[in-house]
Amino acid sequence: MAWRMLRRKDVQAGLVKLAFRTDHGGTKHFSSANLGKLTQFVHSNRLQGAANGTIFQHYTIRNFHAGVYMLAWSRKKEDVVGLKAPKKEKRVKREPRTQAPVEAPYVAPKTKITIKSSPDKIVEIFDGMTLHDLSRRSGAAISALQSILADLGERVESEFDTISIDLAELVAMEIGVNIRRMHTGEGVAEPRPAVVTVMGHVDHGKTSLLDSLRQTSVAAKEAGGITQHIGAFVVEMQSGASITFLDTPGHAAFSAMRARGAAVTDIVVLVVAADDGVMPQTLEAISHAKVANVPIVVAINKCDKSGADPERVRIQLGSEGLLLEDMGGDVQVVEISALSKLGLDKLEEALFLQADMMDLKARTDGPAQAFVVEARVDRGRGPLATAIVKSGTLISGQYIVVGAEWGRIRSLRDTAGKVTESAKPAMPIEIEGLRGLPMAGDDVVVVDSEERARMLSQGRKKKQEKDRLRKIDEDMTEEAEIADETPERVEMPIIVKADVQGSVQAVTDALRSLNSPQVFVNIVHVGVGPVSEHDIDLAQACRAYIVGFNVRNPPSAITQGATQANIKILLHKVIYHLLEEMGRLIVEKAPGTAETQISGEAEVLNIFELKGRSKSKGPDIKIAGCRITDGHFSRSGTMRLLRSGDVVFEGPCASLKREKQDADTLDKGDCGLVIEDCDDFQVGDTIQCLEQVMRKPKFISTQSGAVRIEC
Repeated sequence: MAWRMLRRKDVQAGLVKLAFRTDHGGTKHFSSANLGKLTQFVHSNRLQGAANGTIFQHYTIRNFHAGVYMLAWSRKKEDVVGLKAPKKEKRVKREPRTQAPVEAPYVAPKTKITIKSSPDKIVEIFDGMTLHDLSRRSGAAISALQSILADLGERVESEFDTISIDLAELVAMEIGVNIRRMHTGEGVAEPRPAVVTVMGHVDHGKTSLLDSLRQTSVAAKEAGGITQHIGAFVVEMQSGASITFLDTPGHAAFSAMRARGAAVTDIVVLVVAADDGVMPQTLEAISHAKVANVPIVVAINKCDKSGADPERVRIQLGSEGLLLEDMGGDVQVVEISALSKLGLDKLEEALFLQADMMDLKARTDGPAQAFVVEARVDRGRGPLATAIVKSGTLISGQYIVVGAEWGRIRSLRDTAGKVTESAKPAMPIEIEGLRGLPMAGDDVVVVDSEERARMLSQGRKKKQEKDRLRKIDEDMTEEAEIADETPERVEMPIIVKADVQGSVQAVTDALRSLNSPQVFVNIVHVGVGPVSEHDIDLAQACRAYIVGFNVRNPPSAITQGATQANIKILLHKVIYHLLEEMGRLIVEKAPGTAETQISGEAEVLNIFELKGRSKSKGPDIKIAGCRITDGHFSRSGTMRLLRSGDVVFEGPCASLKREKQDADTLDKGDCGLVIEDCDDFQVGDTIQCLEQVMRKPKFISTQSGAVRIEC
């Protein structure tokens, strides 16, 4: 048995020696490469054992592929030298990671040049300015400007290298400052027609005057007989010369339109009705003209009407600081009648005299600069902008940037609707080919290529978005500061649709003027064009009203969809009708403010006391026999007991009766009442009945057309 055990250990040691290899460090590793040698060893020893009469009956190696530990297999599971199983280590809980794993070596970011934004600063830029000039005007470092130009794909080596006006605008927008494009007067200056804006109060005869000059009847076609757009016309006067006229609305809601008209004009014709005198919009027109530094020619209209008093108008204008020629000033005054065409020749003479004194000239060569006075969307032609050329020549096919929109001019049309290839200074034209609808008041800039037009448009849109978000942040900060002082307001979401961009702005501003401490008018969306299905979906999502101004009636499918969704669509063609209806809706929606008012007053004539009442009926009470002398008394009101003008007690009414009959409300006459927890009545006291009422705000429309909500 011992011999057998010895032989078995020798065999196992041999197997171990074959199965393992030892590295230089003395560590043993199983080698699959020695598998063949191990097999030969077992096979040869098996044969040799058989020859020597020794048979390996219990030590046949099985499942060698299962692992090294199978080599130690035996019936008694004896250990083999060098084949000890690794001890199971104690489990240690790992601490959670507090930092993200680093997958790549840390690379320090490239230092950015920080530029302090100055949104209120205005920088004047011009074509051919150097980086040094731009740095000095904007306050930014030259290295920062060079870095911005490199990002735009432009390389400027020296600070004295010149850049184009378009590049200067892109760099200024990246810095975060506002710009004003200054155009040089290089080129041949030629005489140009005067641009005359007709301004004044509503219904004073501005459009009728233009009709008489043009031999047309535009006023008859206007809704309500009042102008609600800016109209641009070229009028051939009797002398053969031409004048470009702008007709502006006189209603209070169109203040922004009048400001745009004054900004682009050379002369302002101030129309004042002789029978009405100076009105609020007359004064506003005077202020617009003074701000724009534009000379004024006064036309006193309706002089042929009974009750006309031109002298009173002169005195009123003089008292407002307008120095008329009759009073030793330089402002010309002409008495006219638009309907009977009285004095139109004198008005023409006054306009030409004023234009000659101004010596109006403009360059006709080079790229044009123009000013948008109105914009609208046409179903077949897309976005259209009505503009007046200030200098240069606008040519069909040029790439232009209008505000934040860009495009290539597809066609130019004059005021008669005829297609023209070019437009000279002081010529009103309609531009077709823009990618989006610009804002009224935007400048038209001609650029060299489509790429430059895209870059300018994207830069301006980016800046507009920044300014919009900054304004929202400022408004939210202001609202948070006064949130504790003002009561909670009801929101009234509104969607505004109009026929032209200027009307959209006018209606939006007028509706926002109806904001009150109780109702917040929230303009959620504005657009040009008729009411669409998208507007219905948006209104349904935010429960908004849809206001359409001067747009056609929507199709029946859209109207039915709005009715099913319980959405109100308000369509109007006259601005003050629209504001009156919106004012009524705002008053209805307002929650009102709770106020305590005295609903009645009574005098105490006698006092009755009930004693010895059972416990179930309560303690003893005192009844005041009163006579209601004013108003009425209500059982639900609060009673105030007065003695010699001082408040003695105030509390709810416990009982109110007349002739032993309980009553909820009593008018003048005798009654008996009990005030809860009060028994200090004296003959001659005064009792007042107080009631809580909800007072709604009032919609107020002034004679000038201005509207407001008064709480």
